[in-house]
Amino acid sequence: MATISARDREILRHRAKIQLDAAHSPRNEAILEKWRAQAEGRRASPPVRLLFSNFRHEVITPRLQCEGDAARGIEASLLGTLVGRELFDDDTPIAPTFDLGWHTRVQPFGGEARITRAAGLNAQGFHIDPVIRDLAAELDTLRGGSFGVDREGTERRRALLEDVLGDILPVRMVMGSLPGALTNPLVHRMGMEAYYLAMYDCPDAVHQAMDMATSVYERYYDFLEAERLLLPTHGLSPLAQESFAFTDELPADRVTRTRECWGFLESQETTAISAEAFGEFVFPYQQRLVDRFGLLSYGCCERVDAIWPDYLSTWPRLRKLSVAPFNDEPRVGAYLRGRRIVYYSKPRADLVTGEGPLNDATITADFKRICEAARGCLLEIAQREVGTIFGDYERGRRYVRLAREAVDRHWRP
Repeated sequence: MATISARDREILRHRAKIQLDAAHSPRNEAILEKWRAQAEGRRASPPVRLLFSNFRHEVITPRLQCEGDAARGIEASLLGTLVGRELFDDDTPIAPTFDLGWHTRVQPFGGEARITRAAGLNAQGFHIDPVIRDLAAELDTLRGGSFGVDREGTERRRALLEDVLGDILPVRMVMGSLPGALTNPLVHRMGMEAYYLAMYDCPDAVHQAMDMATSVYERYYDFLEAERLLLPTHGLSPLAQESFAFTDELPADRVTRTRECWGFLESQETTAISAEAFGEFVFPYQQRLVDRFGLLSYGCCERVDAIWPDYLSTWPRLRKLSVAPFNDEPRVGAYLRGRRIVYYSKPRADLVTGEGPLNDATITADFKRICEAARGCLLEIAQREVGTIFGDYERGRRYVRLAREAVDRHWRP
């Protein structure tokens, strides 16, 4: 077990007490009520959040006080849980537990992708260095795939956490939504241009590759069931795209099958192909995975408006749909109005990251547009893809306040 100094232990225990107090606060209860309403399909006040995954170096790293590596990892998790509450006053719910998941892995293809990432603290860009030039000729290099679990590593982590802060924050085992990325790992091995050309030049090879990846995930789901690694995806459990698994349609205590769990799918790499091509090359394989899920959260940054009528609308288990600003948002709102599907809005990030003071009028107008598009929908607003707030916590707090004011003024259930 990793060692943690007496000084670091006290820092961690102090942070754990802060989280516990926040979890039991009236403010947290009010926030949880918003999420419970979503879980039950009630159109109540939508949660509004500013997500920090791309600028952790501004909200986590400068606030670390521990010295040891193991302690700093735990401290980073504790700080991260409370960023939304302490720094932005957003609607991120807080659990009275320290949450831990099994250290599982799944890789749908054999071989490794080669990615060159941009240098610099705030850099987000990357370049794919293709390992496949000709999919039809090199298809066999994708065979294999793998999955597994590190039980010993997970147990060591749990023992350490329980020793340091378990009497304050009990360690709770949680599981995120079941993964099923198909196009992303394929594009990361061959590049976007080659992938698009392959659908025309060697469609059979594309179908074979998609079948390979889908089969790996299906075996992975079987593995999770057989090894009893499944956990409820419910309430404050994490849902992909930095959301939460609140629902009253899935078990909250014990699960044994993937059909009792949330799953997550997306295909942002195919956003530029026709709906018909999506229906040919992507949808049939996603359908096989959807058949293994209890509920589904769908989408990342892609357009979903074009593929809704013939494809996404056919999934009765769909409960959350990502709506990026690249969509015809009023059109998506019309699709979801009155349905038990959350309109998961991801507003324009440039309104936060532009240099200079926030433009209150522009931000308010953008949220007014979103709220009008999503009237009559279950709405959740999550500002993602933010690379920097220039280290200005008040900037983030003000942005959340403007968003919430626009929701109160312009959204209607």
